[in-house]
Amino acid sequence: MDRNWTKSLFRWSAKGFLALTIAGSVWSAPAVHAAAPSLDTIRVAMFLDLGSQYKSTTNAVTLQSMEALTASLLAAGTLETLVNIPANQQVRMSVDTYRVKVLETTDWKTASEAAKKLQGTSDKPMLFIDGKVYKLYAGMYGTEKSAIEAAARTAKTAAAHLNGQTPSVKGGLHLSAGSYGSEAQAETVRKSFADAGIDAFNVLVPAGGASTYEVWVGEAANTSDLAAIKQEAGKVSAALVEQGANTSGLILRRDVSLNLATPQETQHYMLAGAQSTLRLEGKTGAATNVKERTDRSYRGTFEIGQKNGQLYLVNELPFQQYLYSVVGAEVPSSWGAEALKAQAVAARSYALFQGSKFEVAHVVDTTLSQAYYGTAYEYASIIQAVDATEGEVVLKDGKLVETVFSSNSGGMTADSTEVWGNRNDLFTAVESPGDSSSQAALKSWYHVLLPSGVTGYVREDNAKETGNKTSAGLLYMTVTSKDTNVRQLPLIQSNVEPVGKMNPGDTAVILEKVAESNSYDWVRGPYTSDELLASLKGKTTNSLPASISSLDVTERGPSGRALTIKANGQVLDVKYPDMFRSAFNGLPSTLFDIESTGSYTVLSANGAVSTVSSGQTVSVISGSGNGNVRGSGTVVMNGTGKARVIENSSGFKFTGKGFGHGLGMSQWGAKGMADEGYDYKQILQHYYRNTIITKD
Repeated sequence: MDRNWTKSLFRWSAKGFLALTIAGSVWSAPAVHAAAPSLDTIRVAMFLDLGSQYKSTTNAVTLQSMEALTASLLAAGTLETLVNIPANQQVRMSVDTYRVKVLETTDWKTASEAAKKLQGTSDKPMLFIDGKVYKLYAGMYGTEKSAIEAAARTAKTAAAHLNGQTPSVKGGLHLSAGSYGSEAQAETVRKSFADAGIDAFNVLVPAGGASTYEVWVGEAANTSDLAAIKQEAGKVSAALVEQGANTSGLILRRDVSLNLATPQETQHYMLAGAQSTLRLEGKTGAATNVKERTDRSYRGTFEIGQKNGQLYLVNELPFQQYLYSVVGAEVPSSWGAEALKAQAVAARSYALFQGSKFEVAHVVDTTLSQAYYGTAYEYASIIQAVDATEGEVVLKDGKLVETVFSSNSGGMTADSTEVWGNRNDLFTAVESPGDSSSQAALKSWYHVLLPSGVTGYVREDNAKETGNKTSAGLLYMTVTSKDTNVRQLPLIQSNVEPVGKMNPGDTAVILEKVAESNSYDWVRGPYTSDELLASLKGKTTNSLPASISSLDVTERGPSGRALTIKANGQVLDVKYPDMFRSAFNGLPSTLFDIESTGSYTVLSANGAVSTVSSGQTVSVISGSGNGNVRGSGTVVMNGTGKARVIENSSGFKFTGKGFGHGLGMSQWGAKGMADEGYDYKQILQHYYRNTIITKD
């Protein structure tokens, strides 16, 4: 232990840092380490429909790689190469499931305008071109029933562009018009059906280690529709063979969906076969861009398949490369090496713990698992931290720990009872003073009362105190710049109108000085009763009141997080305590206080407690004698000197600390510990109690 370490240890102890984190079994690893689990490659789902477990869908994905890609079809246990995609060529991919054919037209404007209408709805468009005919679809859909419902919706959405057409449901049942040695030969046959007004497609199919072309006719949603197509198509050719929903192939289409201002054709591959998958891989591991994932680029291979009638996209890559991106997306690369190492070990342990949780994948690319944003988040410092801890994981009693973490615990991590509602001795409330480092570089804000009676916030670098005070001892301030905004929250929100403006010479009363809302300290609201009821809808298991006149935290857990909240004296029954975050308009954490902006509570000399609302008038005794004070507009001050104004209308303001569920490691807390001189193992063992850090 060097000198700096000794000094930092003393400082943290003086702040009340738990003695257990300084000495004892928590930080002393057993002599015998259990073998750590490992994973060479990891599968990350980007789009996947698993119902209530996870749902992120798109009707098609757009891929473009820096190197040539080989597209191979896996069907019935056999992997066969079907097509080679040149480097830097953009292609579109989808799956052959239920969809709605909205309209056909030779007029680009009609097709594109109808597609634009659909873009703003849940029925996302796909626009194809066949010769000179534009064909607009919506979907995909998991069931025929949902597609039928979508057909009714699209008929209304695109009504002005249908010109007498009726949107119809299509699906993955086809007729084969034979096999051909080249695409040109197939095209001649396909065109004979198209000229007769019958949908037909060229299809790449596996053929014993090679690929060949077939012509598939129709796109029926059910066997009845397929029979009708067969009768009509029989006028062109009698040699038609029914193809089942599990018949594998790549349907070839020309896509013009990407630019609805000017038609630009892109090759589109539609994967047929409900049990088939398509694997896309290059030779060097160069990055592939996925347009539908905000144009991010990713290493490794891609797999496309069908799950619950929807497209899934899985990125498979070396586990170590996955961690490069995850750690870079989860924490800033500028943080200290020990904080980055702690995040690397936590990310590795968490990913390994998931197993094949998502059926076709180990994890997903969102924060439901861990943030995974591709190559743009790979940094030298991150790579170094991941490599330095290669293979290291967190174990407890010889078992892998699910190392959950959050951005900022607000100075105290959560106890498991405060998040899940049940006890888990791995996740107990521990102090996390390093969390405050998240606001070290931020400005403070003045909470002020304007002469108009409006309250708001002014950032300290735009204000100065005048030196004058009210009779109650509250300071006055003015501003230093013309048209200085008075914000609703202590936070710059360019999309939210300010509640007022001030100019030099204008004065306001300072109610309090607060930190800028951030991941450690934050303010939200005030929310009206109607806003809260709308947010609470569907999130409680009991009925909600017609309006909310009072809202109180009546029970807190070990860290101070809300466990029970009552509205009008009745418990708001949620499935688990952490659900209060989403129940109240997406609060950053459940470590909060609730302030009623339209009332205040008075503790009298005899111990009686009473609540005064904005509409009430109360009798007070002041230095000038007895008087009556109306609730609305009254400035009240608590025992700590904090002042606030009673608003005319009732609302509820939330002030809290922390960002996220608060369980396990706090990322900002880890940074603070690293800055104080703690190493990554000590950081991890502080947040994950009685664990060891080991590797295979």
